[in-house]
Amino acid sequence: MTRIDSSGLLAMRSAILQQNAALQKAAGVGAAEAPGVSGPGATSSAPAGASFGGALTSALTQVNDLQARSADMASSYERGETTDIAAVMLAREKASVGFQATLQVRNKLLSAYKDIMSMPV
Repeated sequence: MTRIDSSGLLAMRSAILQQNAALQKAAGVGAAEAPGVSGPGATSSAPAGASFGGALTSALTQVNDLQARSADMASSYERGETTDIAAVMLAREKASVGFQATLQVRNKLLSAYKDIMSMPV
């Protein structure tokens, strides 16, 4: 059995944090701006007005907008106003992927709700 020393563990943690910061910098996200990432001793405070319900409502609105845009583009193509079938199909796929993702989130939320409700008090 190998022995784990604390200095090696802290060195690995430091290396991981440095790699994470480098990846965030390469992606264009500042280390201080990364969502859900906080340094040691940092307090996590949600921005004013940010809540789970607000985020869910925003996501549903975006999916609805994608579906409406897809329907508009499809009807425009059917009327002959546009000839770019690739853009129409891309919009339909975006709407489909957004709807499927929303459906999966709903399924996970229902599953979590059922699990919580079946817990003994």
